[in-house]
Formats: sequence, structure tokens, C-alpha cells
Amino acid sequence: MGNIELFIYHTHEDDPKKCTARKLAKFKLAKIETNIKKIPRNTVLLNPLAEKSLSKTDKKTALKNGITAVDCSWENTEKVFHRLNKTGNPRAIPFVLATNPVNYGKPFKLTTLEAFAAALYILDEKKQAEKILGLYKWSPHFLKLNKEPLEEYRKASDSAEIIKIMKHYF
Repeated sequence: MGNIELFIYHTHEDDPKKCTARKLAKFKLAKIETNIKKIPRNTVLLNPLAEKSLSKTDKKTALKNGITAVDCSWENTEKVFHRLNKTGNPRAIPFVLATNPVNYGKPFKLTTLEAFAAALYILDEKKQAEKILGLYKWSPHFLKLNKEPLEEYRKASDSAEIIKIMKHYF
């Protein structure tokens, strides 16, 4: 694995052929967990419903406890994250556009792979982000499409500054 350990809480609600989480695990770039109790405590939990945005202030926690993404259906997001918020430090990925074939160009509709890549980039782990994005032909375009906002988020001092930057992109 890279510098930051990547964990995935997997709910088996997807098309296995299109599942970026399974591919990350297959290449040992992330660890899949199906038991909610086995998600590491105090992990940085990537949660699209979180009030606080991921920022460089989360790097120490990510290095120590890893980052957890959730692979579930968008229709079950609220229910799944409600249960998971007790396990970690919920953080939202700021505004970026998806490049996956299903949700190309849509804001926030990221695959597990794209969410991890954005998080790693914001935490200044660009090499690890690039490495995981090498798994699919379409995925390196994620950094190209989102280069400007990701660079600004990476340089931001905290969540509040990221929120201000993010509003610029709406």
C-alpha cells in the first residue's frame, strides 16, 4: 500500500464489473471490510454528508489511522453513513467532478477510487493518488479535469478555507 492506508467499507450494492473498490483491493492498494465493527477507529471517514471538509489538518490522523471510503449505493448513503459516523472523523470531499463513465462530469458522484484520489491529493500524497488512478484508462483524467480546484484545496490551510474555495467553483 502507499503512505496512507486505505480502507473500504463495502456493502455489496454495486455491479462487481464496475466496482473500483474491488479493483483497489485486488491490487492490494486498499483493504475491503464488510463488517462495520472492523473499520479502524479514528480513521478519516470520507462522507459526502459531513459538515466538515477534508483538509491538510486531517493528514496526521490519516497517516496514523488511515482513510476509509464507503462503497454503497447512492440511494442508501444516508442510512449507511449514519451508522458509520461513530467510527471515524467524517470529512466531505470538496467540489470535484467525476470522470468515471457512469457519472462523467457530475459533481460529487465519485467512485471509491476517485474519492480516495481526491483525498490523497488534498493531503499532499500526489504520488499515491496517481498510483491508484493508474488502474483504469479513464481514471488519470480525474486529476486533469480537477487540477485547478485540487491544487487550491491542497494549499488551503483548513476546512473553512476549503469551503470558501469550493464556493468559487459553484
